[in-house]
Amino acid sequence: MNIIDESGILAISTRLQRLSEQLRKDGALLYKSYDIDFEPKWFPVIYTLHHKGVLSVVEIANEIGYTHPSTISLLKELEKQKLIRSKKDKVDERKRLLLLTPKGEELILKMKPVWDVMSTVLSTIADNQNNLLQAINEAENKISQQSFLQRALQLKGESKEQRAKNKE
Repeated sequence: MNIIDESGILAISTRLQRLSEQLRKDGALLYKSYDIDFEPKWFPVIYTLHHKGVLSVVEIANEIGYTHPSTISLLKELEKQKLIRSKKDKVDERKRLLLLTPKGEELILKMKPVWDVMSTVLSTIADNQNNLLQAINEAENKISQQSFLQRALQLKGESKEQRAKNKE
């Protein structure tokens, strides 16, 4: 066990990032093993458009939980790869609507068996996957109500007040 592992909850962000990087790297290699040219970072957009059809940039950002600039960056990459295309909204011509191209739809068909393999493997890695997903959902919900920073600053303020009271 290394110092990061021993640090417990303090290093949760580091450990989640480490886990995420390993899963992304292995995911990319798995796609390659199936002769699929696909970057795991594209997954949230491709998967969302596969299930939701046509969406605006804002709708995609909301669905995947990314910032608007991060979403636009992904969309540009996917358009360059010709996996998605945009069209103007008939109601609001300022709005861009995005959808999968035929190449994107073809890619989905190739990836579905890989997604089945990934789901099976991930289920064996996280034996109690419902607890893991439940913990992630709970943490995300709490952070959406009050961010980590807000909570820390609140605690800092309470500590300052406590020290002031102790001086009296």
